[in-house]
Amino acid sequence: NLMGVQLAGSHVHTQEPKTNPLVSISDEPETLYKRLSLLVKGHDKAVLDSYEYFAVLAAKELGISVEKVHKPPKKIERLTLLKSVHIYKKHRVQYEMRTHYMCLELKHLTSSTAAVYLEYVQRNLPEGVAMEVKKTKIEKIPEHIQEPVWDTLPQIEETEVKS
Repeated sequence: NLMGVQLAGSHVHTQEPKTNPLVSISDEPETLYKRLSLLVKGHDKAVLDSYEYFAVLAAKELGISVEKVHKPPKKIERLTLLKSVHIYKKHRVQYEMRTHYMCLELKHLTSSTAAVYLEYVQRNLPEGVAMEVKKTKIEKIPEHIQEPVWDTLPQIEETEVKS
């Protein structure tokens, strides 16, 4: 069903929204995550700062609580080579690679929210930036651990030894 809308001498056709048949409802419980830790690393500090702003803003828009954002110390790797291939050990050149890190910790997420958030931030990952994701899942305590072990042990009576 198309509706015609007249705007400033032009004719625009817009479609009415339809219900999405791809949305499925499942009976299985959703996985809960206590913490989702994103470690982002790159060689350009300005790019990481910009990406940090983007990731925190995206989390707030989705209603995800950001526990903390911290920056571990940067790693500097130096490589010293001879300028000449064959001789002149006194003449050297030194290269260094700096890797900056940014850690973003999110707390109390469902699996669907985590999947949507990770999909969004990973698709918008800048060039030259890598990301590691660690998920801490909340699980139910197994039946054999729920009651304390000392409640199931037989009671041993203490006897005094008389001498």
